[in-house]
Amino acid sequence: MWRDLGITKRDWERTPQAVRSTLLALQQQVRLMGIRFTAYEKQIAELRQQVAQVDDLKAEINELRERLGQNSSNSSKPPSTDPPSSKPKPPSESKRRKRGAQPGHLGKARTLKPEAEVDHLVNFKPVSCKQCGRPLRGTDANPERHQVSEVPTAPVILTEYRRHTLRCQNCGVGTRAEWPADVPRGSFGLRAQALIGYFTGRLGLSHRDTAEALQVLHGLEVGLGSIASVQRRVSAALAETVEQARHFVQQQKAQYVDETGWCEGERQKWLWVNATKDVTVFHLLSGRSRREAQEVISQEAKGIITTDRYSSYNWLSARRRQICWAHLKRDFQALVDRGGESAKTGQALLKQVKRVFALWHQVRDETLSRVEFQRKIKPIRQRVKTVLQAGAKSTHAKTRHTCANILKVEKSLWTFVRAEGVEPTNNDAERSLRRAVLWRRRSFGTQSESGSRFVERILTAAQTLKQQGRDVLAYLTDACRSMLVNEAARGLIPDTS
Repeated sequence: MWRDLGITKRDWERTPQAVRSTLLALQQQVRLMGIRFTAYEKQIAELRQQVAQVDDLKAEINELRERLGQNSSNSSKPPSTDPPSSKPKPPSESKRRKRGAQPGHLGKARTLKPEAEVDHLVNFKPVSCKQCGRPLRGTDANPERHQVSEVPTAPVILTEYRRHTLRCQNCGVGTRAEWPADVPRGSFGLRAQALIGYFTGRLGLSHRDTAEALQVLHGLEVGLGSIASVQRRVSAALAETVEQARHFVQQQKAQYVDETGWCEGERQKWLWVNATKDVTVFHLLSGRSRREAQEVISQEAKGIITTDRYSSYNWLSARRRQICWAHLKRDFQALVDRGGESAKTGQALLKQVKRVFALWHQVRDETLSRVEFQRKIKPIRQRVKTVLQAGAKSTHAKTRHTCANILKVEKSLWTFVRAEGVEPTNNDAERSLRRAVLWRRRSFGTQSESGSRFVERILTAAQTLKQQGRDVLAYLTDACRSMLVNEAARGLIPDTS
C-alpha cells in the first residue's frame, strides 16, 4: 500500500497510525471516484454515439424526403416520371393563353392539287333544269372541285426466280445458271427489308407489331425470327456510313453529348449520343465512364462539347466544355425545394438564370449583338460566382457540396458567351435520346450484341436523315440495294459542295 502512495517503506513505518488511516481512507475514496468517473465517461460516450446515430438518421430522412420530392423541374428525371401528386409547372408569361389557334393565326388547310397530279377524275353534271325540267347540255368552264385522298390496297408483289441447269449435248455436263448480283438472297425484297428497319428503328414498333402491320397493310407474313434476321441485314448495310458519320461529328465545332441506360440481355449498358447541327450519332457502350466518353468524343479534335456536370467529362479542358444551363436550372431549383438558407441561394441563382436566357434569346433572335451580349453578361457572371461561393460555405452539406462542385467547372458555364455557334443547353442531345428512351421502355432493351449494333446504327441513320429532311425509307432501301450489289451506299454526311 505504501508503494501506491509513492513513499518508501521506511517513511511509511515512521508515519503515525492516525495519518496512515487517513491516507488509506483518502486512497480508497480516490479509487471509488475513479471507478465512478470511468462509468460516467462510458455513459457519455454511449450518449454521444446515440446522438450521432440520431443525426445520421435525420440526414438519411432528409435525403429520402428530398428524393421523394424530385421531379423533372429539380432533377434530371424526365417529365414522364413525375407522379400525379407533382405540382404542374407554372406557365411562363408568354404561354398564358387560351388553347387552340391564336388571333392572327393563318390556318393550314389542304390545297387542291393540280389536275396533272389527279389519278381519277369524276364529273357530275345535272341532267335537267331544276326550274323548267328541260334537258341540260354542255360543260361548266369553272366547276366546283373537291379532292379526296385514299390509301390504295398494296398487296405484296411475289417474284419467283428460277435458275435452270442445262446439259451439254456434246459432253453431257450439266451447267447451272448463276444468280444475278441484284437478286435478294433471302425471302424478302429490298423495300420489305427497309420497311422492317423503318417500322422497328424509326417508328419504334415491336417485332410483333411490325409483323402485324406488314400482314394488315400488305398481306406479307413475316415470322418474329425473320424480323431479327432482316434487322441484322439492315444493320450491316448501314455499318460503313455510320462509321463515317462518327468520324464526322467528332470534328465539328459544336457537339452535344449525353447518355442514358440500356439493357442488353442481363447486362447493363449505356446509350451515348453525340449530336451536331447536321449529323447525330449513337453509341451503345458497356459503361458511362471516362473511357467511354473518350470513345464518343475525339481527344485530338478541337470541338466544344456541351454536357451536364457528370464527372466522366471532367477530362475536357474548361475552354472545350460547355455546362448545360438547363441542368443547372434544375440543380438550383433543387436548392429552393430544400428550404432554409439553401432556398435563398437557389432563388438568387434562378434569378440569374432567367437573366442569362433572356439575353441569349435576344442573341438567337438577332436583336442583340454578340459584343453587347458579352458586355451585359459580365455582371451576371460575377453575381453567379459570388452566390455560389456563399453557397459553398452553407451549413447544409448537400448544398455546400453542390455549389463547390459547380465552382470547380465555373469557367465552363460561360463558353457559349465566347464561342459563336455553341448553345448554352444540351437540349439537342436530350431530344435525340427521347425516341431511344421510348424504344427502351417498350422493348426493355436488346437481347444480343447484334441487336445493340442495329439500335445504334438505325437511330443514327433515322435521326440524321430527319435533321437533313431526307426520306428515311428511301435511304434504307438504297442502302440495302448497295450492299446487295457490293457498292458504296450514299453517305449520311451532308454534301456542302
